[in-house]
Amino acid sequence: MIERVPMSKNGHTRMREELLRLQRVDRLEVITAISVAREHGDLKENAEYHAAKERQSHIEGRIMELKDKLGRAQVIDCSSVSCDRVIFGTVVTVEDLDSGQEIVYQLLGPDESDVKKGSISVLSPWGRAMLGKSIGDEFEVKTPSGVRLLEVIDIEKGSEA
Repeated sequence: MIERVPMSKNGHTRMREELLRLQRVDRLEVITAISVAREHGDLKENAEYHAAKERQSHIEGRIMELKDKLGRAQVIDCSSVSCDRVIFGTVVTVEDLDSGQEIVYQLLGPDESDVKKGSISVLSPWGRAMLGKSIGDEFEVKTPSGVRLLEVIDIEKGSEA
């Protein structure tokens, strides 16, 4: 059974663009760099050649990884999700019941999440704890500093990340 990778439409587009850049630009540049480095002679002591070969390995690995993720992608339009419960793509406002602090996150796929930009992975401990909750529901999240008790304050449709 294929494990699907949830991602927003914009996340899918960005990943496709990265794949195309790697295939059409970066791959060709590194092939040229390898060719030029070969012309410098002895490959055993040729640092340029070894650096280019290492970069080629990284590029090819990333291409394979992106192809795999795109092949398993479950693309979700975040602007058309239901706001009855916390699901992929929704923007969730929670209140820390100990401190009273309000926190806002959009639940996105693991490759799209960026806490600094206000998004977390739907597969993270926070994301998993919030999934399926409704406004007014309380839940616990285990963090490195201990267990936090939170309450869902609001659920909104997400914009495309």
